[in-house]
Amino acid sequence: MLTLLLGIILGALIYYKLIKPSNYWEEKGITHGPSWPIVGSMGAFLRRKKHIIDISRDIYKQFPNERYVGLMQFTTPVLMIKDLDLIKQIGVKEFDHFHDHLGLPNAERDPLLAKSLINLTADKWKQMRATLSPIFTGSKMRNMYHLMGQCAENFAKHFEGKGQVDVEMKDIFTKFATDVIATTAFGIQLNSIENPKDEFFAMAQKLTQFGPFQLLKMFLHQSSSKLANILKIQILASDVCMFFRSIILDNIDRRSKEGIIRPDLIYLLMEARKGRLTYDTTNTEKKEGFATVEESHIGRASPKMELTDDYVAAQAFLFFFAGFETISTASCFMAHELAVNPDVQKKLQDEIDTVNEEHNGEIPYEAIQSMKYLDQVVSETLRHWPPAFQTDRICTQDYIIEPKNSSERTLLIKKGMTVVVPIAALHHDPQYFTEPDRFDPERFSDENKAKILPGSYLPFGIGPRNCIGSRFALLEIKILFFHLLAKFDFVTNDKTEIPMKISPKKARMAPENMFHLGIKPRGA
Repeated sequence: MLTLLLGIILGALIYYKLIKPSNYWEEKGITHGPSWPIVGSMGAFLRRKKHIIDISRDIYKQFPNERYVGLMQFTTPVLMIKDLDLIKQIGVKEFDHFHDHLGLPNAERDPLLAKSLINLTADKWKQMRATLSPIFTGSKMRNMYHLMGQCAENFAKHFEGKGQVDVEMKDIFTKFATDVIATTAFGIQLNSIENPKDEFFAMAQKLTQFGPFQLLKMFLHQSSSKLANILKIQILASDVCMFFRSIILDNIDRRSKEGIIRPDLIYLLMEARKGRLTYDTTNTEKKEGFATVEESHIGRASPKMELTDDYVAAQAFLFFFAGFETISTASCFMAHELAVNPDVQKKLQDEIDTVNEEHNGEIPYEAIQSMKYLDQVVSETLRHWPPAFQTDRICTQDYIIEPKNSSERTLLIKKGMTVVVPIAALHHDPQYFTEPDRFDPERFSDENKAKILPGSYLPFGIGPRNCIGSRFALLEIKILFFHLLAKFDFVTNDKTEIPMKISPKKARMAPENMFHLGIKPRGA
């Protein structure tokens, strides 16, 4: 009898916890993507048949006339928002109902990530955003410009006098990104492409080794934090976290004692801790590129967050963790597109040559930012291959989406539900971008960029929780390609994948055999 009772209880738990959730959207009467028990809409990802970006785009395209679509992230219901007005409504107008991101770790097992800006919620996030926003204004980027420029010049020099060099682009751009983050965030000067065995670079590689297993751990944290805690699942390796935390705090201590002033993130965080950093409103109307996002009133508010050592270390760590991967990946896609579109590469090099001649090789910050075609190429790269293929929000107060036509019904989004905006799918929707699979920087020319509908182009997200580092990312990419293309061409070789497709076997956005290109001296 006891065995039968236990069997009934176990069967009921399996049904209600693992099987019944797959019918969530069906029971609500909401249009939804295919869903199966336990795996939800992620079956093709688990079987390594489709990358997550392709699953998202397939669901988006499957229902062209719907404003929103339901899907299941394993056993967790998620609402995909497709309509541009609804995206603006949730991301901007009704921000108070959707002000948090989907959190990853907990404070106990991953304290550096848990206390970083991206994982903070409610008032703590608002206070930290206001504290950090002054760091990423145009005036602060101007001060960091020469640090980035030194890294780009050293990087380009590595390839001089070697003829055509065939390389895997992710490998070399990862080294460049490491150098930039090291100097601008940690006050450490590296040359990783010449010294790949440096401890800092080795730890950086370990930090960003992100495979399917790590992705599954993240999904588990998001789907069931209680189970993740029971299983003692940790996202980041402890030794890596301790290494970076030690570097950050030792650097702060040394600067405080020796009075060192250097225009980098550590210095700005120290100034913020002292309450000396306020948002620069003198340059708020000037955009450093089409893709740059504007700071909301939250970011421009007076900071109120007390920056303890742990909070300072967490923000510097996030700066590295987020910028390292996204910038190196975006650079890989841009180099690939230039190699397979030599006409675009030639036009960009002509602009670079003109700027070099005008300034005798001494290129000021304003000159880089005034380069229209460079900005067009970067903007189109981020449209075609957005490093963040979607952005999410957590409903923090029950919210109702009213029907707009007879096929819709009133939808209650309950507190705690995840809402996603499918950025990559929007960027490849032909109703917003003609021939979306074609790489065409002219979409962002002065004549055409005004035609881009607001909300259809979101490489850095939307609303107050957009990417705080958009100016930094765009400047770094522009400086890198300015110095490389001034001296070299990107060319295809026997290993270059044409056309390029995202591999379903990789957690990151990358082709099956990675990004293989040649770097050849111009005119050779």
